[in-house]
Parts: sequence; structure tokens; C-alpha cells
Amino acid sequence: MEQQPTMEANKRPNVIVFFTDQQRWDTSGLHGNPLRLMPNFDRTALRGTHLTHSFTCQPVCGPARSCLQTGKYATTSGCYVNGIPLPEDEKTLAHYFKEAGYQTGYIGKWHLAKEEPVSEPRRGGYDYWLAADVLEFASDAYDAVLYNNDNQRVKLPGYRVDAMTDAAIRYIDAHQNDPFFLFVSFLEPHHQNHRDDYPAPDGYREMYTGGWLPPDLAALGGSVHQHIAGYYGMVKRLDEAYGRMLDALKSLQLDDNTIVLFTSDHGCHFKTRNAEYKRSGHDSSMRVPTMLTGPGFFWGRQVQELVSLIDIPPTLLDAAGIPVPDVMQGRSIMPLLRGADTDWQEEVFAQISESEVGRVVRTRRWKYGVTAADKDPFTAAGSERYDEAYLYDLVSDPYEMTNLIGLESHSGVADVMRGRLIRRMTEAGETAPVIVPAAAQPAGQRHVSLDEARQ
Repeated sequence: MEQQPTMEANKRPNVIVFFTDQQRWDTSGLHGNPLRLMPNFDRTALRGTHLTHSFTCQPVCGPARSCLQTGKYATTSGCYVNGIPLPEDEKTLAHYFKEAGYQTGYIGKWHLAKEEPVSEPRRGGYDYWLAADVLEFASDAYDAVLYNNDNQRVKLPGYRVDAMTDAAIRYIDAHQNDPFFLFVSFLEPHHQNHRDDYPAPDGYREMYTGGWLPPDLAALGGSVHQHIAGYYGMVKRLDEAYGRMLDALKSLQLDDNTIVLFTSDHGCHFKTRNAEYKRSGHDSSMRVPTMLTGPGFFWGRQVQELVSLIDIPPTLLDAAGIPVPDVMQGRSIMPLLRGADTDWQEEVFAQISESEVGRVVRTRRWKYGVTAADKDPFTAAGSERYDEAYLYDLVSDPYEMTNLIGLESHSGVADVMRGRLIRRMTEAGETAPVIVPAAAQPAGQRHVSLDEARQ
């Protein structure tokens, strides 16, 4: 195991969140992508702590951001669809870090204010501000427009990823003698909404035209043949930006005392599961690349346990030595890394909105989802009644191509997963619902034992 760098006992670590938007987990070579899109992520993950099974708890932009800022599920904070502002009295990571003596900064996409520019009371407590509420509306790939602390329009030079990375590096340089918490929220590889395109840097789309496709996209199509080359080009540039940020930390001798989290709000299924790009319970929407490096994370290890976005806020606070508030609904992974937590969760839980009012629970082997078809997914936060919608065996079907719900052979699995889902919903503060089983179907030669159902 790699030797942990030494540091002064009273030297608080800096913390940086490198946050991408709509990035699938399998853009990483560590997850089988052969195109070398993320060499900086891959090599750093092998040196740091790679969360190999990392999932969002709400696969849409604003709700996922509310979860990451507050450590609460979207139904708890009330931000369960896009366009619902984060309540001004809701404490965020910025408040907790500030109370611990940190300088705090936010650069990029916010999506929690429903106003442009974002007034000071709706900035979540961040001191330094260079951001836009809905960055995809305020800017374009080569027109990086954000707003500063005085709500003045600022146009940054360069491709948007590079422009924001430059701004982040300037912030790091200016605060190298302070403990700081910096949140850098990129739009990429999210699409540019007004033209439904994934605008990579010039020349990058061409590098990946006709490249490798994940099995679900190869089989189901969607918009992938139109969009995947640009999407891959955006991912490549993000990884280069991540490498530049690490270089800046190294040159300022801050790398050994700075925690850097790389993660995303949700994935992308390229219109293969519904009419949009996310908002589904499939891994293509839910599973994201996640790794940490810095003090406490120089392990050179892969964490195989299932980790949710709701677990990230308590982890960041815990890693910085800041007490985790009881109101947070996730769990810090730090005890897990130290070997002190032998009772880690066996499943992750997600809430779905906008495309459906849905709920999902996932173990290492099984994925189980329910939906409330009679509810408006833009106005209903939840339901008292759901119908079973899908069940996948992730061992034999990791890209979720065959829906097993209702098969008589898998009724025991559905029973177990139904119980898991109801428990996780009540733990998240929801009312225990009625879940209506799917109509039974013959299963042919399929058979699942009770032990398998509990995996």
C-alpha cells in the first residue's frame, strides 16, 4: 500500500469538488472503455480511492445538486424537480465548511435558484461566486458566460471547460495559504439544449466518430449515433482539465493537502430509456464515475461497496475533520475506508422525477423499480401507491436489457427487493407505500434460489 504523505496535525486539508454533468461511469477505462478518454482519472483513481459502484440518488440536474449540497434527499429538501429553488434557510456544504474556518468558492452551474443571475441569498452560502443558475442557457461551448459576486456578466476566454478550469486555478492560487472549499461545477458532457447537440472542442468530435459503444447504446440506439462522438470529445477535454487542476495543485505544493473529489450528478442513456437523456432508474442514468484523492484517500484501493451521492456530503465533512450533522441522510465512507464500518449498506436507493414518479433500489446483483403512473411527475413528490415496473439481474445482464418483472421464477427476488425499497423509502422520510406486484408470467427453465434472491 502506498505510504500516506505526512502533514502537520493542525493543517486542515483543502477540498475541491470536480463535478461533471451527465457523465456515464463507463467513460472511464477502469470501467472498460477502450478509447482512453480519461487517462488522468484512471491513473489518479489507482493512486487514490476509486468508488467502483457509485450512483446518483436523483438522476436529474437540480434535484441531484440539492442532494449533494445539503446531504438530504430531494423529497426532504423539497427540490424534487428542476426549477424549485433551494430553500434559503437550508444549510449547504458551504455553510458547514465556512463555520469550520474555510474560504468557500463556487464556479459553474448552480441550477438551484430559478433566477439569472443568482442573487446572494440564493447562492447556498458560498463566499466567492462565478456561476450561472442554468449554465446551458447562459452560455455555449465557446461563449462561457457566468456572473460574479456583484452579478456582473463575465465572459471567460476559451472553450467552456478550459475557461472554467482557468478560473478555478486562479482561485486556488489566490487562496493557497487558506483552507478552502472549492466547488467547480461543469456543464460538460451535458448537451447544449437549444440545439440538442454535444459540442466538443474543435477537432475532438472527429477523433471519436465511429468509436466503441457501450452494449446498451449499441443495441438500443436512441440518439447515440448522432451524439456519442461529441459526448466523448467533451469527456476527453474534462479529463484534460482535471489533469491541469492536479498539475496546478502539485506546482503550488498543495497536492498532498488537498482532497479532490471527481464525480457527476447522473449519467446519460441517449434517449434509449425515455424521451430525454436521464430521468430513469437504469444504470445508464444512475451510475457515475467517482474517485477521491488527497489526505485520507491515498490508498491505491478500489471500494467495491455501493455508494450513493447522498453519502458524499458526510464523507467530505468527515474527511476534513468537520462533524457530520444528524440532518444529513447519507453515511460517510471514512469508517468504511478505515475498516471500522463492517455493516455498510447492501443497496442504494434513488428517487425519479420529471419522466415518472418512480423509486429504485439496487443491490450488487438486482435492480428493482416501481412507478406511480397516475401521478404527475412534475408536481408530485411521491405517491402512496406504486406498480412494479422492472427487475434486472445485473450479474447476467449488466446493461439491463431483459426485464424480469413478473416472472414466476423471480417472485422471491421481487418480494425481497420490495421489502428493501419500502425500508429505504421510509428511512428517507417517505411514507411506506403500497406496491402492487406485476402480473405473473411463466418463466420457462428459469429458477432463482432464496439465497440468490437476497444477493
